[in-house]
Amino acid sequence: MHHEKVVLITGAASGIGKYLAQTLYKDGHLLAATDVNEEGLKKVAEESGWDPDKAIVQALDVTKRSEWEQIIRAALDRWSRIDVLMNIAGVIKPGFIHETDFDMIDFHIDVNLKGTIIGTKLVSEQMVKQKGGQIINIASMAGITPVYGLNLYSTSKFGVRGFSLSIAPELKEHNVAVTVVCPDLVDTPMLTLQLDYPEAALTFSGSRHLTVEEIGNVILDQGLKKKKLEIVYPTSRGLTAKIASFQPRLMDMLLKLLADKGSKRQSKLKGKK
Repeated sequence: MHHEKVVLITGAASGIGKYLAQTLYKDGHLLAATDVNEEGLKKVAEESGWDPDKAIVQALDVTKRSEWEQIIRAALDRWSRIDVLMNIAGVIKPGFIHETDFDMIDFHIDVNLKGTIIGTKLVSEQMVKQKGGQIINIASMAGITPVYGLNLYSTSKFGVRGFSLSIAPELKEHNVAVTVVCPDLVDTPMLTLQLDYPEAALTFSGSRHLTVEEIGNVILDQGLKKKKLEIVYPTSRGLTAKIASFQPRLMDMLLKLLADKGSKRQSKLKGKK
């Protein structure tokens, strides 16, 4: 068994993806690091001093099958296996449905949901062939309980969660583990963007936001190491989300309360910006 793992990771130019890529590299793993933002990705590779023999750095638009095929081929040509796929790339743009631009529908579904499905489909074929592997997909707390003002994001993450939980038993038979991660909101560039949207008030209803390091380490420990099927973090908020999703009427009331609380905190944070 190889000590170092070959890890294909998306969204590696910022946020959680960047933290995971840097940490995995430091831990001696081999990286196929990708992001749609090629410039940002190259900057991360340079700043982190990645040895080109141990890290392939390549632009990837997760919505394009041909680009997925290219990075998979590059990793296989170099290392002849892919041990771990981490689908971290994601997008978010708050908005009420009656005010949302039409192209936002494809934007969320194509990147968050289809991107994860396309990558998983292609990489799982290779993992089944090599008789083992691990796939870690990022959903969200918004994939467990609907989120007021983030309807498209929430829909895409419900999809990621449903997809991941469906394929887990299929792939388990081939020694391929699947993990779906449902974090509360994390302090990344994606979050900063939401400070300006009143529709995103609910995002700010927790008492604090998770740091990238915090959720990154949970993914490495409970996901990569322990291969847990579903990671909901922090657990307390996750439990509330799961209970609320059993009772949609109750959830309506809860969402309103949380949104009010969130918009107060949002204004406070905006003041600090």
